[in-house]
Amino acid sequence: MPLFSLHSENSVGIGEFADLKLLVDWCRKTGNSIIQLLPLNEVGALFCPYDSVSSFALEPAYLSLRLLPGAVKKSLKAQIENVKKAFACGKAHVDYCVKDEKLRLLRDIYFEEGAKDSADFKNFREEHAYWLKDFTLFKVLKKHYQCLPWYEWDHKYQYREPQALEVFLKEHILEINFEMWVQWACFRQLKAVKEYAGENSILLEGDLPILVSRDSADAWAHPEFFKLEFAAGAPADMYCAKGQRWGMPTYNWQKIQEDGYRYLKEKLKYAENFYDILRIDHVVGLFRIWSIPYNEPLDNQGLNGFFDPQDEGRWEAGGRNILSLILENTKMLICAEDLGLIPYCCTKTLAELGIPGNDIQRWIKDWQVKHDFLGPENYRLLSVAMLSTHDTTNWPAWWENEAGTIDRDLFIRKCVERGIDYHSVKWRLFDFNLSKHNRLRWLKEIISVDLLTEILGRRKEELTDFSDIYLNSYMEKEKLWSRLGLKGPMQEKATKELAAAILKSALEAKSIFSIQLLQDWMSLTDIFKGDPYQYRINLPGVISQNNWSLAIPISLENLLKHQICKEIKEMILVSGRA
Repeated sequence: MPLFSLHSENSVGIGEFADLKLLVDWCRKTGNSIIQLLPLNEVGALFCPYDSVSSFALEPAYLSLRLLPGAVKKSLKAQIENVKKAFACGKAHVDYCVKDEKLRLLRDIYFEEGAKDSADFKNFREEHAYWLKDFTLFKVLKKHYQCLPWYEWDHKYQYREPQALEVFLKEHILEINFEMWVQWACFRQLKAVKEYAGENSILLEGDLPILVSRDSADAWAHPEFFKLEFAAGAPADMYCAKGQRWGMPTYNWQKIQEDGYRYLKEKLKYAENFYDILRIDHVVGLFRIWSIPYNEPLDNQGLNGFFDPQDEGRWEAGGRNILSLILENTKMLICAEDLGLIPYCCTKTLAELGIPGNDIQRWIKDWQVKHDFLGPENYRLLSVAMLSTHDTTNWPAWWENEAGTIDRDLFIRKCVERGIDYHSVKWRLFDFNLSKHNRLRWLKEIISVDLLTEILGRRKEELTDFSDIYLNSYMEKEKLWSRLGLKGPMQEKATKELAAAILKSALEAKSIFSIQLLQDWMSLTDIFKGDPYQYRINLPGVISQNNWSLAIPISLENLLKHQICKEIKEMILVSGRA
């Protein structure tokens, strides 16, 4: 679960580090033993946790102001309460304007806080000097330039002229010390969560984004570590017709290697303060990454990119080397997100190094022969069984809106490539009463590839990609309904009974871990109202106020009291995972 999605009765506008202790309590009560979080690094203007302004610094919006020593003053208590009322939790989405209000209060608390000169604060600054000085300089310079990206600053700061930076540091030492103090406060609160989780036998799983923002302290401090002339992304697939363009620069691994991989080692060292397990985001990017020329028109998304390295013979050795280095330099258990178009060398290396990947139910299928879902006994042992991720719809939304469908834009693009008039064939192929959110549901009458190709008016040999998409999506819901052993006719809505059946299947998976989105656990209740599609965390490839801002409509205190806790614990006990 993303921390921003949670809230307690004490939260000020957004989930806070201290709220995670209540989530630890909920895990104990329900029999869960791992909390998997999205990255907690400080975010930029889009508030995307995978496009952070630092690989190290934590997001200050998550600070629990009431727990800071300077907050005991009556005047500050009143101000905190006013902000809490103005940004009341429990709404559908987080209002990130609360961050500016919290930073304003943090400045007041800082100047009231006598411990800013403590030995502990001094030790923090010394121990984390590798990144802390650069980050705080970056933050204050960015404020100085009214939030302009670093590559638009004056030459002397953009290219880090030592004398100019030293003068700026001396002139802005109070601001820089404030930024250091904020990071120290974040460090202490999140480390306290890990200690509490450990006392309660709950493991915390962090998330290491493979990339960092172009406008980040990392890229400013170490531009040689990045290929700034490229933007990372993903090629087109069944769910994104144009692929994806994330915008972050790709790494120059040769330069990172020449520095002894210190940049990577320091990331791991800092993360160990907070996590027992670390998920490597987009692990295939360590083998090869989809690179799009930075000047490529944005409308093309990820269409016109290439894999870097372009020599496929280099992929395995490169990825294996980096993963081995990670394993040798951390005590954390390493897991990996290995979704999407994955070359065999990546799958093979993860298995040989003992790194669990992700097995997502909607994609665990026999894609070539039966075109049907695999049972829980067929999942990889070395994997995390999941129903959904932060980049997908939650499971009820998948069932109601996506199962048995294809991407409309992808289908249209393929029609254009073949010279097929989409508008003349769409009514003969798709049920538009059941087609929503840019997805097309096949008519039940399209019972064969032969009928499909006849309607499209081309020879079967010319339409193998159409046939493949059809075979792996037609009657998908009916197939899964049957596999789950549910009685009666297939239902379009994701009922509580269906949710219980699919969660039971995920718990029974052969996978060593089973970790589910909190929204998917909540599908056993009536907490979420209306179309479940609205309760997604992120829609990839789209800039939207609804991305990275979802808030669950129940406080953690009330979630702890909810009757569903008993049902979840019983399910986990029966599965043998407790």
